[in-house]
This record gives sequence, structure tokens and C-alpha cells, in this order.
Amino acid sequence: MTDTTTTPALSRRERVQAPRLFDTWTKKILAILFVVAIFAVPLMTADSYVLTVLATAATAAIAASGLNLLTGYAGQISLGHAFFVGAGAFSAQVLGGQWGLPFLLWLPLSAMFAGVLGLVVAPFALRLRGPYLAIVSLGLVYIGIYAARNLTALTGGLNGTAVTAGVAIGPLDFAKLRIGPYIFTREQGIFFLCWLVLALVLLMTANIVRSRSGRAMQAIRDHDLAAEVLGVRRLPTVMNAFVVSSMLGGLGGGLLAVLLQYIRPENFGLDLSIQYVAIIVIGGLASIWGPVLGALFIGLVPVAAIWLAGFLPFISKPGQEGGLSVSGFGLVVYGVLIVVFLLFRRGGLISFFRIRRRASHTPPPQTPAADNAPETPSAPEATHT
Repeated sequence: MTDTTTTPALSRRERVQAPRLFDTWTKKILAILFVVAIFAVPLMTADSYVLTVLATAATAAIAASGLNLLTGYAGQISLGHAFFVGAGAFSAQVLGGQWGLPFLLWLPLSAMFAGVLGLVVAPFALRLRGPYLAIVSLGLVYIGIYAARNLTALTGGLNGTAVTAGVAIGPLDFAKLRIGPYIFTREQGIFFLCWLVLALVLLMTANIVRSRSGRAMQAIRDHDLAAEVLGVRRLPTVMNAFVVSSMLGGLGGGLLAVLLQYIRPENFGLDLSIQYVAIIVIGGLASIWGPVLGALFIGLVPVAAIWLAGFLPFISKPGQEGGLSVSGFGLVVYGVLIVVFLLFRRGGLISFFRIRRRASHTPPPQTPAADNAPETPSAPEATHT
């Protein structure tokens, strides 16, 4: 005989679904506070230095979110993220400055240009793993610097180029922001712009991580062989992460170019790549808010170095010769912090904000009907005759 017993179909509520984006009140409150802070900070201070540091942290968090997607969620080590950031920065000036495209065109196009470069590089780079991939990606940084120095018509060569791309959305110009009777400085307007774009990037990355593609990335990261046995194709999955990571790097680079107003090829060297690695490690790998915390923390390192230059003789102040420069001191601090966090706090800064839930060992309560029901042996496997 043939067993014709059929299993009832699962309802939509019973199916395995991705976790909700804001599944707890803590996440909802933090999201609300984040949005409130975006509008409150520029209204509370007009200090150009403070606003510039915070806006720079926002652009770094945008680019680091892409690296976190590749390294934290997909498990691929990359030291060439500065290459895509620089591609986005110079393309922003070409598209928005030289060609005069509006903000809503040149910003996504600069991100797409970096994504296309990532799409070209990914099939060759991602065939390697571990330290070999890190070395290949490191070569991209020097290729980018060499190309930027020689493409003088587009990048200005060794001297760099001024960034004149506009940041206006219709009548709303963030460089000359005016809302009703309130007139904001350029630093305040750029702060609004960078942090609002960062909020959209965090929302996008959170949804990517929750999607089927995001879960495939995490499966490849945890055990690539087992994931491939289950039907997850490694190369297309990691290529998706690489391309999205490149696009976010280009997006952050475009906003960084507008913020700095002058860029040079040396701005996108190895030290910038190390800075992004430090951001995701210190902030917390494989976390949405980790790049934000890491970027804010790393953004304070140059500020602290300038302050310490008045007390420590081996640190030279900006403009002075001799001793360890502020940027050199920052690289030393980045390296030390990476080692410290990897050894003692692998979860990064975000781990301090996570509530540890104790696993309950109490067995689940049973209904009276289940207690009184007689035990039945398990059904044998169906046989076909």
C-alpha cells in the first residue's frame, strides 16, 4: 500500500520569516532619537569645526557600512575600500562640477560608477580568499592613486581639484540652506545632508541583511561549504555584496568630496582603507549601527591628537615639522584599537548596548490535554509498493 497521508500546508503566520526591522521598543526609541539628533545638533551649535567633524563621520559611516556588508556579513576581507571611495569622489566632481548635473543625478551616478568598477573587479578578486583577497584589494588602492595622478583632465593630477558640484534639490540648496526665517551656514546644511543620507543607507542595509540575499551572505560567511551544499552559490552571493559595498563606498566618497571642497589623489590612500577597517572593527562587525559608532569614535582621534600635541613632545602640531604627525598618530591609534578590540571586545562598541538575554531552562508549559494524552509511537516511514 501507499501512504496517502498529506501534511497540511503551513499558513503564512507559521512560515519562517525574516525578523522585523524594529522588533523591539528599544530599537524603535533609538531610531526616533537618531532622527531627532539629526535635526537637533545643527540647531544647538553653529561651530563649523564640530559640524565638519560630525559630517565627516557621517560620510565615513556611509562608506564603512558598505565595507561592513562585505566583511562583517559576507566574511570577505578587503583593504581596497578607499579605491571605491576615491572613484566616487572624483566622479562626483566630474559629473556635478564639470558637467553640471544636478545633485539627484550626480550622487547616484557616482555611486553607480563605483559599483561598476566593483563589478569589473569582483569576478577576479573574489576567486581568492582570506589574506590573498586582502593583498589583491590592497593593490587597487595604488592603482587608483596612479590613475588619479595621471588623469589630469578629470582629477587635476598631483595638485588635485576643487569640488564645485551642487547640492541643491529643487529650491532647497544645502550649501545655502534657508527654511522660512531661519538661515543656516554651509556646515549646518551639509551636516543635514550627510546624516539624512546616512539614515537612508542604514535603512537600506538593514533591509538587505534581512532579505534572502543577506541571509545567503551570512551563510557563506559562517560556513561556505555547507552553504553551497544547501544550494547557496558562493560567487554570485559574494559578488552582490562586493558590488553593493563598492556603491556605498562611492556614495560616501561623493559626499566627502562635497564636504572637503578640495580633493587630491593622496586623500584616498592606504591610511583611509585602514581607517574604514578600524571603524567596522571598533564599532562592531555584522551590525547595522556599528559603523556609526565606529565612525564617531574614530572621528574624535584627530581631535584628541591635536589636543595631545600641546602636552606630548613627540606629536607635532599641524603645520609643524618634526615628530609624529597627527595623521601618523592616528594610524598608530587605529592599529592599537583594532588589536585591543579583537582581543578583548570582539563585538565592538555596539556590544555595550546589547541587552544580554539569559536563556531560560524552564521547560515550556504543557496543556492539560497534552499531559493526559497517551504516548503514541512515532509513525514509520511511508513505504511504496
